[in-house]
Amino acid sequence: MSTEALEKMLAKGMDNALLRFGLGKGYLDAAEFARAAEHLQRCIEFDAQYSAAWKLLGQALNKQGLQDQARTAWIQGLQAAEQKGDKQAGKEIAVFLKRLDKLAQKLPTSRSG
Repeated sequence: MSTEALEKMLAKGMDNALLRFGLGKGYLDAAEFARAAEHLQRCIEFDAQYSAAWKLLGQALNKQGLQDQARTAWIQGLQAAEQKGDKQAGKEIAVFLKRLDKLAQKLPTSRSG
């Protein structure tokens, strides 16, 4: 379903985790990262155990250069995945966290003096 169709459903008063997840994924796929993050944040407000939403939220934040917020989202997503027994999402999130850690190690640190 297109983001347009999902937005129409939202405008008609439908609002739930699955709808927000669909919007978030649609906007993430369209490289509209801020809009994706907004909908994914709403999704996890409906269902804090929605590990796939945490995973995509981390991606949307990371794509905006918000690595600290992405890390926080992925850590929360990893916890949700572990609690639900969602092994696949847990593995994917762990990979994203490792990549983020590797990137952080490569970045030059600013030192005064």
